Amino acid sequence: MDFEPSARAADYLARVRAFMRDEIAPVEPAFWAGIRQANHGADWTRWQVPATLDELKRKARAQGLWNMFLPDAEAGAGLSVLEYAPIAEESGRSLLAPTVFNCNAPDSGNMELLFKYGSAEQKARWLAPLLAGEIRSAFCMTEPDVASSDATNMRATAVVDGDEIVLNGRKWWSSGIGDPHTKILVVMAHTPDAARGRHEQHSMVLVPVDTPGVTIERMLPVFGFYDEPHGHGEIAFENVRLPLSAVVAGPGRGFEIAQGRLGPGRIHHAMRCIGAAEAALELMVHRGMQRIAFGKPLMELGGNAERLAEARIAIDQARLLTLHAAWKIDTVGAAKAMKEISLIKVVAPNVLQQVCDMAIQIHGGAGLSDDTPLSAFFIQARSIRLADGPDEVHKTLIAKLELKRLGYGTTRRETA
Repeated sequence: MDFEPSARAADYLARVRAFMRDEIAPVEPAFWAGIRQANHGADWTRWQVPATLDELKRKARAQGLWNMFLPDAEAGAGLSVLEYAPIAEESGRSLLAPTVFNCNAPDSGNMELLFKYGSAEQKARWLAPLLAGEIRSAFCMTEPDVASSDATNMRATAVVDGDEIVLNGRKWWSSGIGDPHTKILVVMAHTPDAARGRHEQHSMVLVPVDTPGVTIERMLPVFGFYDEPHGHGEIAFENVRLPLSAVVAGPGRGFEIAQGRLGPGRIHHAMRCIGAAEAALELMVHRGMQRIAFGKPLMELGGNAERLAEARIAIDQARLLTLHAAWKIDTVGAAKAMKEISLIKVVAPNVLQQVCDMAIQIHGGAGLSDDTPLSAFFIQARSIRLADGPDEVHKTLIAKLELKRLGYGTTRRETA
């Protein structure tokens, strides 16, 4: 296997780096300061998005740095998962860049879902404006009243009633729901059918935000922050009626679609984590070499040099694991790369969390503030360890696949 970027991918990466250096970095601190000032204490229905974002997006799209995650030459950049991985890493060094390039979650996953499984009508109505960056979307899967790490626990229902689908239930941690540009929800719910298997009783339904019966009840803080202007919310669905054409690929295909959506998305998350970890490491080094205590740079005190070495080792290991998973998805498909995807889903956010913790410690009180992106990176890492399947679920799958590889299946092995 060869992880060297193709000439085309290398060109994209160089241009992304230049754009982030010249266009995003000079305005990002002021952008987030403006977000906090404009939205502090405001109800989520009045959250505002600074005009700076639209201007940056316009410039990025004009330079062709747009939808680079999508492996289609017309709708996206036509890059493979492996080719896009270093670009995702670079964008992960910034809290703003993924959105500027229209490569941000959950929109990227929802666009992939619609691109792969959507009907012509669904693509025209929802995919086209998402690809153009004209609207945003949310993904509604997790529920407040059940252990959502087991998606078969879902209580929200999507019941077929003649030529309609009827939704009832409650979802939360629906990311992006507070954004004033969010117009469409991708909702996964239980479609009871005794004739189908356990993993063939769920559906993905496209629900316009303004549909009667949809109520955004509250926004949820993460460590006290609401992640304005996007946010994460709790939503109630009460007798929400939509035509059957709102179901993606037909009733009962929710699990199949979810796996197709989440595979490449986990690569994107992992590589962004690695980029953020690189940024945190650099901040740690600069702070540690510039601040003097007890006559020495902080980096030379208290085992900090050893921690730096450990961070470097962990980041490089995580990158190699993620590139290998991306290569395997490209080579044999996500369904046959389940172990590799789960490996990086566990490793990457944990590495970011560990490196951020080291960097925060070197920064002292400044590391806990908004003066650096470290606290935001830490929140990102801790959140991703729960999103798209918690660590424990992925570790269980890894162990199961290892046992199977060594001849221990679900039935008891015969012994001589």
